[in-house]
Amino acid sequence: MIKKEINNDQLIAQIIKGIEEVKGNKIEILDLREIENTVCDYFVICNGTSNTQVNAIVNSIQKTVSKALKDKPLHIEGSDNAEWVLMDYVNVVVHVFQKHIREYYDIESLWGDAKITSIETNY
Repeated sequence: MIKKEINNDQLIAQIIKGIEEVKGNKIEILDLREIENTVCDYFVICNGTSNTQVNAIVNSIQKTVSKALKDKPLHIEGSDNAEWVLMDYVNVVVHVFQKHIREYYDIESLWGDAKITSIETNY
């Protein structure tokens, strides 16, 4: 069976929808395509207020993407303590943080050359 190619824009839209379903905070998309030697095309970053919400965000993203695009992450890391969960969708990597962990690692500054798009939420 040949795996169909998933459009990055469709994937990112479904990831954001999954984050918004459970009120993930401070959603940002980092476009890494213009940067040399990156492991993927995009990072989607958000945070939750607790390990329970971080896990809820991860589960919501999985469910939303699976239902809409019939796709699942290649790998998920960090679910056990749910302070920083990484979801690898190959071309798009999702980082779901607890607020204090996100502030500590400050990924947006590490990838300062990336084009950053902030997603406005209504909650």
